[in-house]
Amino acid sequence: MSAAMDLELARKTLAAQPFSRLLGARLTAFGDGEATLELDIREDLLQQYGFVHGGVLSYAADNTLTIAAATVAGPGLITSGFTIDYLRPATGEILRAHAQVMRAGRTRIVCRCDLTTVGGAGARTLCAVAQGNIAVTGPR
Repeated sequence: MSAAMDLELARKTLAAQPFSRLLGARLTAFGDGEATLELDIREDLLQQYGFVHGGVLSYAADNTLTIAAATVAGPGLITSGFTIDYLRPATGEILRAHAQVMRAGRTRIVCRCDLTTVGGAGARTLCAVAQGNIAVTGPR
């Protein structure tokens, strides 16, 4: 299967998630142990201080960790746990989550994810980091 087909299948999987559609998430990169998910920062994704809600950051980390794992293990995965550290308030125009596989075992895949915001002038700011364990539930 070509990388373009892999990316297309991953995009279809993301589009099948109602919550991902609600947030307007889009997959911009997929392959070789890495994945990038983006969403536009909108007013309805903010908390009372005007920052992106932590739940939105957690969603982005959770999905991107698992999508990165899918680049090495295929479908049949589920997040078994992850941690997230919020480093600074998330503001800007785009939220970008980039995850990479750190270790791919037979039943568990460990990934890490950097969450950055992109401002109007293209400035990127690291706002959170996450690490997760992804369980392999189907055949590899």
